[in-house]
Amino acid sequence: MDSISIDLKGSTVDAVEQRGGQLRIHFSRAYQLKTMTGSRERTRWWQAGTLVFEGVDETALPPPGELCCSGGELEDNLYVYRDMIPVPFESRGRVGCSLAFEGLEAPLVVRGEAVRLELEAVPRYIEHLRPEPG
Repeated sequence: MDSISIDLKGSTVDAVEQRGGQLRIHFSRAYQLKTMTGSRERTRWWQAGTLVFEGVDETALPPPGELCCSGGELEDNLYVYRDMIPVPFESRGRVGCSLAFEGLEAPLVVRGEAVRLELEAVPRYIEHLRPEPG
């Protein structure tokens, strides 16, 4: 696979925890799209993982419980990834995110000095995505 990214839309967050200057966003199901170079076809997978921010000031957290992400942005210095997280992902500098969740008005907004994506176990296959004919 030459390209892997997490699709934020539809991914499930089951915990957001802040301790000291660290904030952890745990995805119980992070949906991945995998693409091979030269192919128009993709595959869809899911995998659990945690987006870990370091150097974070006190942040307003969403209510506890399972939340369905409806989209968002991940800031990586000069770059902004909309509705996705590249895999693998780790960065330092001006980093942050703004994640929207179904049923909540206010997004989760995080600003920090470093961020990394920690994936757990192995990805699980869901489906093969073929392009529309034509």
